[in-house]
Amino acid sequence: MDLIATLQCADQRGIVHAMTSSVLACQGNIIENQQFTDPVTNSFVMRTRFETSSSLDTARKVLFEGLSKFNPDLTIRDNASPKRALVMVTKESHCLRDLLYLLELGELPIQIPVVVGNHEELKSLVESHGIKFRYLPVSSENKASAETQLLSIIDSEKIDFLVLARYMQILSPDFCDKLSNRIINIHHSFLPGFKGAKPYHQAHAKGVKIIGATAHFVTKDLDEGPIIEQDVAHVSHASTPEELIAIGRDIERRVLARAVKLYAEDRIFIVGNRTVIFN
Repeated sequence: MDLIATLQCADQRGIVHAMTSSVLACQGNIIENQQFTDPVTNSFVMRTRFETSSSLDTARKVLFEGLSKFNPDLTIRDNASPKRALVMVTKESHCLRDLLYLLELGELPIQIPVVVGNHEELKSLVESHGIKFRYLPVSSENKASAETQLLSIIDSEKIDFLVLARYMQILSPDFCDKLSNRIINIHHSFLPGFKGAKPYHQAHAKGVKIIGATAHFVTKDLDEGPIIEQDVAHVSHASTPEELIAIGRDIERRVLARAVKLYAEDRIFIVGNRTVIFN
């Protein structure tokens, strides 16, 4: 079996030795290993990928016993079982199209059993890829019931995480808390940046020389969750707002896809309000 173990705990002596010894104890062989200690919080994080002839249950038992004295946040999963993502959309298709394209190429190690949209414009696109589309309209009057329905879908489809692919709705604080560190959003700016309507027009009016996009975890504090991935492009005084929008779309789709892949491969650790990313 090809397994991935992730560990997070207070930094202490002997953690790496305990991990390698535990992998050896379940007839494992380490393929990848990365670790980092955050000097500010004294948090230690580690991602270990290993092959073993043991079962997943046996490997879990051995590793949990071998590492329990460190009181870690420890997960062990089968790398052959992709995480299940629920993608949420409104009307813009560029981020969704890129995720579907990479999925078809086999370059995005996830499953997308369902896409949920608060408009129906992207229904035919989704269904053309053999994926279910659920229309879930949202308004100020039905927001609570819509989120209840969404939680039901998440439960029935055994969803591991949500991807907001230019989903133009704000999720409630209660919903964000229930799915803490499991919702990835793409923001049409290099955070912190221009907020509100027409951000590229604001950037144009200010004569910016770079534009960008930011993928981050969603929290109840709007656009302030831990940042996963960012990218920028240089522009000039000659760039029109329409050209900025086109460049921005390209950055958004690339940044979101990279963030989803990082999450799918268990390469993201949250330390405080920051992320540690193993590439």
